[in-house]
Amino acid sequence: MNKNLTDFPGQISKEFKINHMTSKFARFLMSTVFAVSVAALAQNATLPAAPSAAASNADAPAVTATGTRMGTVNVEQAIFATNEGQRDFEALSKKLEPKQNELKGQNDEVESLKKQLNTQGEKLNDDSRATLVKQIEQKQKSLERAVQDARDDAQNQQNEIAQRILQKMGPMLVKYAADNGFGVIIDTSNPWPNGPVLWAGPAVDITRPVVELYNAQSGVPAPARPAGAKPTTPATRPTTTVPKPATPAPKPQATQPK
Repeated sequence: MNKNLTDFPGQISKEFKINHMTSKFARFLMSTVFAVSVAALAQNATLPAAPSAAASNADAPAVTATGTRMGTVNVEQAIFATNEGQRDFEALSKKLEPKQNELKGQNDEVESLKKQLNTQGEKLNDDSRATLVKQIEQKQKSLERAVQDARDDAQNQQNEIAQRILQKMGPMLVKYAADNGFGVIIDTSNPWPNGPVLWAGPAVDITRPVVELYNAQSGVPAPARPAGAKPTTPATRPTTTVPKPATPAPKPQATQPK
């Protein structure tokens, strides 16, 4: 594999593949998922109603927070840790495998041509070398466009899953907080300084009970795991690997007349 593969985002495996939450899952960008805050969901403790049921839900009482306890919840980790989240993200991972394999094939083709240029470039005449360099550049640009399109598509589909789970988890979280005497719940999905919490002890974190409550209400069974595999915890986040084409091939140098 190409030694020039670089990370997106964070760390990209040199063996371009998509990982499950614990081994073979893909980490997709979550930049838009949490635009819908729990605070906004707290304004209405019921799920968005269908048009035909709007009238009946208009009179639904809102949950009022009267407690004084303060708690934290990592909403992002909670979404990924639910049985529903693990099931749907795993299904998405398998769905995207053909595209991942296709991109890997394109990347391997570019690498093969670059290897040919590096090993035979000095033996080629100027025209042949220029043709090979142009071919590499064209295929690399095509690969970059394909990678970006695949990345955007994966992110959109992942965000759709996360938004669906969040719409059900938000009202449930608000009710859990009210029932257990919480007056404030802070999302710790983004660590400080990007998030509001500098430090919080585990005693105030309610991520796990929220996940357990969501699983109980959703009725989705825990995903089957290979023998000996450790169960997923709310602290586990999925990781993604996507290919990034290698550095462009060198430009052909014009032969100077002696």
